[in-house]
Amino acid sequence: MARKKKMSTGKKVGITALAAVIVIGGVAGYATLGKKSTTSNVLNEYLPVDMTTQDLSQMTDSYAFEVAANVQQGLLSRTSSGAPKAGLAKSWSHSKDGLTWTFHLRKGLKWSNGDPLTASDFVYAWQRTVNPKTASQYAYIYSGIKNADAINSGKNKDLSSLGIKAKNKTTLVVTLEHPMPQFQNLMAFPVFFAQDKKFESSLGSKVGTSSSKQVYSGPYKFVGWNGSNKKFKLVPNKNYWDAKAVKNKGVNFQVVTDTTAALALYNKGELDQVTLSTPQQIKKYKNSKNFKIYNQSQTDYLEYNKTGKVKGITNAK
Repeated sequence: MARKKKMSTGKKVGITALAAVIVIGGVAGYATLGKKSTTSNVLNEYLPVDMTTQDLSQMTDSYAFEVAANVQQGLLSRTSSGAPKAGLAKSWSHSKDGLTWTFHLRKGLKWSNGDPLTASDFVYAWQRTVNPKTASQYAYIYSGIKNADAINSGKNKDLSSLGIKAKNKTTLVVTLEHPMPQFQNLMAFPVFFAQDKKFESSLGSKVGTSSSKQVYSGPYKFVGWNGSNKKFKLVPNKNYWDAKAVKNKGVNFQVVTDTTAALALYNKGELDQVTLSTPQQIKKYKNSKNFKIYNQSQTDYLEYNKTGKVKGITNAK
């Protein structure tokens, strides 16, 4: 069995194939050591696994989302407490019945390569994600948006019937099939972010397979990742609409899969924070002034390696 970790979106997911998937959800905590201050204007962070992709339609793991959340931005963003706030959309509203949402984008938005970022980039991104040919594992989260389920299941072949329309370059209208209390929060989740059709159209399945095969709408750009190397960076995006608010010069990332090695790098001053992953490490550092415990909401699930050859697993009942 493979154990996977997926990003939490605040939406409860119904599981129909209980024989195939076991889901455990809740609030967990993790302990870290973090420096109180640093003389550098560049952060030094690490990932405990290899970077997978920066294709917004294909990513599923929390570390790909961690990078995407810094190099891309959605219609909405989040405050420090997690509440929705304006992002690429400067304002938004919805009808009384909650079925029609209208977003007004900021004028003059640009991708990191200078391409104009318009409402049609959101239309393209959403259609690409629900298109069954894309095989996005997160397409299910579009359920409730008009025709999303029918399109993703292949019953509806008309991508343009998806409930998202660009009225003009800066106005988006989204139509739902029923009220979705979580909808506003989802607009800050990377699976709903815009994608640059002009840039991606010639790349096909290579979108996001390296940092140069993606463009960015957020405060930083992702650079230096060739698809398999262990060190890469985030650097300020001069085309970000609020570039003047970006105060630091970026983030140096390295992949460190061994927890003992990561702690050693922190103690040598090469990392600004580290997660303590064993009881022995926590016991040793729990009285340190740099020790802190963070709450984290997440869903973990176990998925059987389904080959189709085991009768008990192929029987939906």
